[in-house]
Amino acid sequence: MSDPAQALRDFKPSKEFFIGIDSDGCIFDSMEIKHKECFTPMFIKHFKLQAVSKYARECWDFVNLYSKTRGANRFPALVRALNLLRERPQVQARHVAVADTRALDEWIVRETKLGNATLAAEVKGGNTGLEQVKVWSDAVNKSVEDIVHGVPPFPLVRESLEKLNQFADAMCISQTPADALKREWSEHGIDGFVKMIAGQEMGTKTEHLKFAAKDKYAPTKILMIGDAPGDFNAAKKNGALFFPITPGSEEKCWERLYGESLDRFFKGTYAGDYEAQLVKEFDASLPELPHWKQGAA
Repeated sequence: MSDPAQALRDFKPSKEFFIGIDSDGCIFDSMEIKHKECFTPMFIKHFKLQAVSKYARECWDFVNLYSKTRGANRFPALVRALNLLRERPQVQARHVAVADTRALDEWIVRETKLGNATLAAEVKGGNTGLEQVKVWSDAVNKSVEDIVHGVPPFPLVRESLEKLNQFADAMCISQTPADALKREWSEHGIDGFVKMIAGQEMGTKTEHLKFAAKDKYAPTKILMIGDAPGDFNAAKKNGALFFPITPGSEEKCWERLYGESLDRFFKGTYAGDYEAQLVKEFDASLPELPHWKQGAA
C-alpha cells in the first residue's frame, strides 16, 4: 500500500511563503452542523447512549467544539468523550454501560494515520474491538455527505485566498477525510486556491506541515491558519507562525487577516508581540475543563 503522505514529501515550493489552512470551523462555518447534526446523533445511536443523550451530547460538544481539544481527529475525540461521559454521576446513577475504549486506545497508539481506510483494514484484519467504531465512523461520513451542503466559506475567505496566493503556496491541512474536504472546497469553487488538500489519510497536521513545508521555507515564512489548539501545536512543533480563527469571532478574525495580518506576515512583522497577543486571545476562548468539572478540580 503506497503512502498517501508521499505527495507532501514530494511537494516543491513555487513561492517564497507557505500558508497551511484548516477547513472545518476555519474556512467553513461547518463545525456546529457537522458535530451537532452528524457526529453527536451517531455517537448516541451507535454507542447506545439514548438513556443519557443529554449528557452524551454535552460531552461530545465540549470535546469537539468548546474546549482545548476542538478540531481533534475523530478517534482520539471519541475516546475523550466516552471517558468524560463514563465519569459523570448522572450516567453512573442510570447504570448506563459506556463503551470500553481499550481496543481504540491501543490502535491510536500504534497507528500513525488515524483514518477510515486504516480503520477498515484493521477491522478486516480481525480486530473485533474496533467493529463498533467503524460502524459509527461510516455512519458519520454518510450523515455528513447527506446533511452538510450549502455551507459557504466565512466572509472574506475568498478574498484572503486570492491575496495570499500572490506570495504564498497555500495548502488545506485538516483531519477531515479527504473526500469530504474535496467535495466542500470544490462545491464553493475555492479548491483552485490551494496546491493540495491534505486530509486525515496523510497523517496528523503536524506531519502535514513537517513534510510539506519545514526545511523548504524559512520558519518565519510558514504560517498555519486554524481554529483549534491542535492547529497551533502543529505550527509550533514545526517552528512556524500561527494565525487563530477564534471560535465565536470568526468574521472578525478573517477581517483582521485580510486587512492587516497577511500584510504583516509578508513584510516580516508578524512574529513576536503581534502573534503573541492573538494567541493569548485565542487561548482564553477555549477552556480545559468542562463546566461540570470546574468546581471539582
